[in-house]
Amino acid sequence: MTAPGDRNFDEVFDRLKGMLEAYAPGRHVSADDDRHYGVDLAPAEERSPTTWFGAVRRGKRYVSIYLMPVYADPSLLEGASPELIRRRQGKSCFNFAAVGERLFGELESVLRRGYERTAGDRAWAPAARARPGAERGARAGAG
Repeated sequence: MTAPGDRNFDEVFDRLKGMLEAYAPGRHVSADDDRHYGVDLAPAEERSPTTWFGAVRRGKRYVSIYLMPVYADPSLLEGASPELIRRRQGKSCFNFAAVGERLFGELESVLRRGYERTAGDRAWAPAARARPGAERGARAGAG
């Protein structure tokens, strides 16, 4: 059931979820319902905050997408448009109230580069876990 405050978010949620679903094959979907969708790079028995890849969450005022590669590697946003940066809240969350083709295309590019630097690099997770505060920071971004 759609709450009054988010009745127009179906398309936004579906588009952002679709971005993450593209990376789900061979990965682990940790949440999948009408309000949350999450992808982890490791199976449950190997999961840690540093293996979490991303999630989409439908809120009251906007739909959020959380991208842990951006948290772990802020350089992924180098060259990002001011419009995309304005939608960022914290280190890895981007909020949208409507679909914007140009911004969504830009976000897909960031997501693709983030995937290549994380899941595409077997050394990434152990190196990320070795960084001071990595576990704590990933846990904060995951919720």
